[in-house]
Amino acid sequence: MTQKEKITDLKIKLSAFMSRLDEIEPEETSVEDVDELIRMLEDLERKL
Repeated sequence: MTQKEKITDLKIKLSAFMSRLDEIEPEETSVEDVDELIRMLEDLERKL
């Protein structure tokens, strides 16, 4: 994968993460939801 493709992939994943974060209602968020967000962030870190 080229550097440009990696950056494009990261942008897509970051956008998905931000969308997911915007949709969360704090009163209705479960531990599993938070775990999923943490996994998404860890995946982004590994891609860097």
